[in-house]
Amino acid sequence: MSIGIIGYAISATLFLLFSVMLVTSWRGRIEGIYLLTASVTTACWALAAVALQVDESVLTRTVYQIFEIARNIAWFVFLFRLLFNLQKACGNNLRNLAYIPIAILIGSTVMIVVEPISQLFPVPIGPEGFASYPLVGYLGFAITGLTLIEQLYRSTRPEMRWAVKYLYLGMGVLFVYDFFLYAEALLFNRVDTTLWQARGLTSALAVPFVAIAATRNPSWSVRVFVSKQVVFHATTIIAAGAYLVTMAAVGYYIRFYGGSWGKATQVAFVFAGVIFLITVLFSGNLRSKLKVFVNKHFFSYKYDWRDEWLRVVQTLSNGRGGKEIRIRVIQAISESIDAGGGYLWMSDNAGSYQCVSHWQVSANNILFDSNDSLVTYFSNSDWIIDVDEYKQFPERYESLKLDDQLIAIDNAWLIIPIKHHEQLLGFVLLTQPKLTKSVNWEDRDLIKAAAKQAGSYLALLQTSEALNQANQFEAFNRLSAFVVHDLKNLIAQLELVVKNAERHKNNPEFMDDAVKTIGNAVSKMGRLLTQLRQGRFESTKSKEFYVEESVAQAVNQLYAYLPKPRLTINANFLKIIADKDRFTAIMVHMIKNAQEASQEDGKVDVTVDRVNNYAVITIEDNGVGMDALFIKERLFRPFQTTKGNAGMGIGVYETREYVNSLNGKMKVESVKGVGTKFEISIPLEVAGQAIDNHISTTAEA
Repeated sequence: MSIGIIGYAISATLFLLFSVMLVTSWRGRIEGIYLLTASVTTACWALAAVALQVDESVLTRTVYQIFEIARNIAWFVFLFRLLFNLQKACGNNLRNLAYIPIAILIGSTVMIVVEPISQLFPVPIGPEGFASYPLVGYLGFAITGLTLIEQLYRSTRPEMRWAVKYLYLGMGVLFVYDFFLYAEALLFNRVDTTLWQARGLTSALAVPFVAIAATRNPSWSVRVFVSKQVVFHATTIIAAGAYLVTMAAVGYYIRFYGGSWGKATQVAFVFAGVIFLITVLFSGNLRSKLKVFVNKHFFSYKYDWRDEWLRVVQTLSNGRGGKEIRIRVIQAISESIDAGGGYLWMSDNAGSYQCVSHWQVSANNILFDSNDSLVTYFSNSDWIIDVDEYKQFPERYESLKLDDQLIAIDNAWLIIPIKHHEQLLGFVLLTQPKLTKSVNWEDRDLIKAAAKQAGSYLALLQTSEALNQANQFEAFNRLSAFVVHDLKNLIAQLELVVKNAERHKNNPEFMDDAVKTIGNAVSKMGRLLTQLRQGRFESTKSKEFYVEESVAQAVNQLYAYLPKPRLTINANFLKIIADKDRFTAIMVHMIKNAQEASQEDGKVDVTVDRVNNYAVITIEDNGVGMDALFIKERLFRPFQTTKGNAGMGIGVYETREYVNSLNGKMKVESVKGVGTKFEISIPLEVAGQAIDNHISTTAEA
């Protein structure tokens, strides 16, 4: 067997397989018919070349020449169709292109009848021989093909060349080799046998390139129905034939090199191979896998996956969030397979799986624990359970044992696991559709895809619920921290009363102030406990008051502590609308912070002034100070402090939040080891509607 026969046989086989791929495609336009015709014609040309090498008769030679001409014409028509579409899309003039197919047809006709003419009127090409008209024509065909490819490449926009560049490469392989072959033949007035035999292998190289281009251009396929059973049986026969040929070749090798035992060993080996083949052909499992392989690789899909994916995503994302997502999960999976309805089980905090939602079916209370057979099965497998199949062939599901209550559900059909990152979130039970239908591999793949997408939504829902619960705990903890901070200030006031009671207990004025302070502290503590019990700070009633009075009250409360604060009022009657008690409290916070940050012999200066329409309160100390990084990243965050155990790190955060609620501003200047200056600006006569308590926007659950 020569290399030429092998090469052309490979070329014929590849072009036939490519033709089958085109025929079994679902979509298509006229370009697909042209491409299919060119592929089939090329396969026939390659088979004719094989026949020519086996029997060099006049008939086989004529058939080969006819198919060579037909092959070129078929590819020219296909390429011209593509060029026509490109020129039309660009709005160019198509008149000149109309002459190309006419010229090709005339040239091909001449090629068919040129051989007798060349025998009567040979054209001299030199002193040693005469030119053959067919060689000139075949060379012209090669040049025409290369010209068409060049025009196609020039006419294709750069962003569109990705889809067709491999077609140009594949066709270039064919026509460049033809040009080289016939140019060399015209030069020496003979076709080189070695080059002609190698032509089969080079033409086979074009198939992968054209196939890639075809997959990137679905419109090239054709709408021709081919029975799946025919393809399945044909594939089985081809595979069995290839297997038998291989067994025969190995058997021949054994007989040839086996010595005296060779013939017996050959018979035993071939017989064993036949028995193995029969066993494989009658294996239901292998036949099922072969059917799935054929359906996946030789036929178009049952579903338009783009539309199905968009439908699933739209179903899951439409409507409100929260627990309604669970219903939409069942709906999305059910509609993928036209199921009648379904149930959704999800795991709870205890690890059990309970029915959390249902769609178009009545509710049930079936509960599965973490050790249930179904939960264990889904934890180790993604296989979809067919309830009817389970009833008939339970051995197919290994050690699975379904709950009797689950099987007893009316029209129970499919049970689908829902996982996220290999973690079993739950599972869905679908009920039978109105029209009973079987489920194949593509249905299962679609259901699995919908379940995976649903799993991401359910995982997000669980995360959101956990985050909401954590936020509630965080809000309560933060509220508690603010209450403790306020209690600390109240305790400081009561501590001052106790400290001075022994010395001033006989002073009526002191006793009046002490009772007033204690009463005020009791009132505040009662209000704090009420708000803590409710889980939030209630909005307080705002009223008009003068800023300088509130600041003076805060200074008086802290005057007994060192360093004593010094108050300077540069402007009076600075009226604002706010909660006076809360405003006074934040002034106490800020002044107390300045005292705690300073030495007892240090200074704390408090100034009240007016700048345009703002009341400006300045609190300046010469304490430990803060660096720029602390001010930028930590100062206005809760629970950050420079005072060690002396502070909780809440006062500044609380002050800024309340100042912002008054549409005010807060500035800070500080130098490490030098001191700190806070400047609080409050707009005069702020609308009361914009005012809220100091953490109403942050501590509310």
